[in-house]
Amino acid sequence: MIKKNTLCLWYDDGAEEAANFYAKTFPDSTVGAVHRAPSDFPGGKAGTVLTVEFTVCGVPCIGLNGGPTFKHSEAFSFQIATDDQAETDRYWNAIVGNGGVQSQCGWCKDKWGLSWQITPRVLTTAMAQGGEVAKRAFDVMMGMKKIDVAKIEAAVRGAS
Repeated sequence: MIKKNTLCLWYDDGAEEAANFYAKTFPDSTVGAVHRAPSDFPGGKAGTVLTVEFTVCGVPCIGLNGGPTFKHSEAFSFQIATDDQAETDRYWNAIVGNGGVQSQCGWCKDKWGLSWQITPRVLTTAMAQGGEVAKRAFDVMMGMKKIDVAKIEAAVRGAS
């Protein structure tokens, strides 16, 4: 049964592949029902995968293979909180290493164009503290692509 609130993510034609990748990569992530188009539609043909129900870290989603009309943008992203550098590296490398691209400040895009923020909790905690701690953490983060936990921790301590 579909949840009351479900994110619908538009894919060109890779919803099922994306859902399987997310389920393999992130905890509390699964692939549910796969629905095929009952007839031809502007983005595809009868019998092709139309929608895929899945969850990403417990968040219910539906992937819609709608064709090339709409593209993902950074206006929507999944933010994945990580506990340490190993977890940060694992998710970052999975996304970027599977045809994705790096961006700045912990952001990357998967091969389907969906944006992800791989955000160590130490950074989020530093930002929530405000003041000089937040400024130091923010300033060091601005020069990063993948977040370096040790450098954020050093910034929080006030070390150079």
